[in-house]
Amino acid sequence: NVPSSQLKTSPEMAEAPEVDLASKQDGQVVTPWEVEADADEGIDYDKLIDRFGSQRISPELIERMERLTGKPAHPWLKRGMFFSHRDFELILDAYEKKQPFYLYTGRGPSSDALHMGHLIPFMFTKWLQDTFDAPLVIQMTDDEKFLWKGDSESNTIEKFYRLGKENCRDIIACGFDINKTFIFSNLEYIGHMYPTITRIERVVTYSQAKGIFGFTDSDNIGKHSFPAIQAAPSFPVAFPHIFGSSVEPMCLIPCAIDQDPYFRMTRDVAPRLGWKKPALLHSKFFPALTGSKTKMSASDASTTIYVSDTPEMIKSKVNKYAFSGGQVTTEDQKTQGANLEVDVSYQWMRFFCDDDATLERLAAEYGPGPVRAGNKMLTGEAKKLLVETLQPIIARHQQARAAVTDEMVEAFMAVRKLHF
Repeated sequence: NVPSSQLKTSPEMAEAPEVDLASKQDGQVVTPWEVEADADEGIDYDKLIDRFGSQRISPELIERMERLTGKPAHPWLKRGMFFSHRDFELILDAYEKKQPFYLYTGRGPSSDALHMGHLIPFMFTKWLQDTFDAPLVIQMTDDEKFLWKGDSESNTIEKFYRLGKENCRDIIACGFDINKTFIFSNLEYIGHMYPTITRIERVVTYSQAKGIFGFTDSDNIGKHSFPAIQAAPSFPVAFPHIFGSSVEPMCLIPCAIDQDPYFRMTRDVAPRLGWKKPALLHSKFFPALTGSKTKMSASDASTTIYVSDTPEMIKSKVNKYAFSGGQVTTEDQKTQGANLEVDVSYQWMRFFCDDDATLERLAAEYGPGPVRAGNKMLTGEAKKLLVETLQPIIARHQQARAAVTDEMVEAFMAVRKLHF
């Protein structure tokens, strides 16, 4: 660590330019707590990359990853669902040189079961763990949910702690390697991380935090301090039982881009503390059933598909609520096709349909362009295809979750050495 006397004089202590990331610009707002766009097409990710200062994931970067790992890239990389990064090329450099790095992702437990949007980072992280044979830490931010939602008698700190344990079952059901995976509750583990958290807090000013996160004078002080808690797992010193006192392993964080403000702050403080900046892979948002203007939320159970839903519930929700990009009349749809940019069935299929040929056929037969033999596919047909895709995915997940015991949860959450 950098001595405190050096912190006072180092030129690296000069504050990074303050950028307002918390207010609505270009008709959209993206923060860790709010995602909304004015346009029906949803978030303009090109504008978001420019605003956040990240880099686009290039075909050359994907090709290099495939060459180094000897494995095909995940469909979400090829389809641009993970579209932006920070320093992923340095992770590939480390992998090529056989230098260690680890993965970090997390979950804010606000419901008994995960919804389909929550699965995205975990499914992708599972693929990263398998592809790179890397250790993984998963932060359950039960404290964050209490700080932001604990404004009623029912939203107790005990409730969010319990939800965290329940959500662990869904996470474990994704198939992570217990020998390489540590899941932790902030409420339980924070004592181990506290020296790391305090060092981060020491070098972030309130002005910086306010500019990044949009905090106001009426926010409780717990909210103001939380960014340092989410930042801490980005550094190996937060896990002495895994990495000892080493600061060498880099951290790779796959996440939705609304979490980037946390790690913009994290990357800014890293060199001041003598630590390596974490690298990031950003995903696009998983759209709400009701349209792409916002991401799926657990706050409205009727329009959210949970991994605990029955096949009939899935079918009913898709048929009733999935926003259609189809034409107003059946005849116009048959001849003109749907607007795939706003059609939720097609957008969800881009996430959950593994078969490129099926997805291409859906785009050709349902979207705009030359009419297929006969007529264009109708919205009902597209929704039926989505339902048939989701039902077996959720059924497999439910089967895997049912096999997760209390003992397995405790084993994944035990403070222990990992094997990698």
